[in-house]
Amino acid sequence: MKKILLLSDTHSYIDDRIIAYAEQADEIWHAGDIGDIDVMDQLEKIKPVRAVYGNIDDQTVRAVYPLNNRFTIEGVDVWITHIGGYPGKYNPKIRKEITENPPKVFICGHSHILKVIPDKQLGLIHLNPGAVGKHGFHQVRTMLRFEVSNGKLENLEVIEFKK
Repeated sequence: MKKILLLSDTHSYIDDRIIAYAEQADEIWHAGDIGDIDVMDQLEKIKPVRAVYGNIDDQTVRAVYPLNNRFTIEGVDVWITHIGGYPGKYNPKIRKEITENPPKVFICGHSHILKVIPDKQLGLIHLNPGAVGKHGFHQVRTMLRFEVSNGKLENLEVIEFKK
């Protein structure tokens, strides 16, 4: 079993509350729009990180993190990308692959809107942790944490902070 902290859209912002949750996780996943690479440097000092770059990320971030990150952990096939869409409205750039070879968990960021949506047609769960940074229209900063174990995602929890 692995405890996961999932965040996105930090936009160069990190604080002690994010760090406290990161310390409780086994791994930290970031779904893009990191901003300053220093954010990731701080997180990587705490726990292993899996991440992708987002549309605001510069060449420094893009040199370290991929556009798409697909991996298997604890028997769960995971795909993280920044601009991926959601069930029924997947990004055209990934639509063919996600339809032909769907992961068990599909994660993206970008919208700053927290979403947890089962895609019954493809047999996957879509996660968007919203935005935990201070930049953007969102009024509440959000992250997700959950466990992956024996091929399943379990104990999903929403973490909220006032902006």
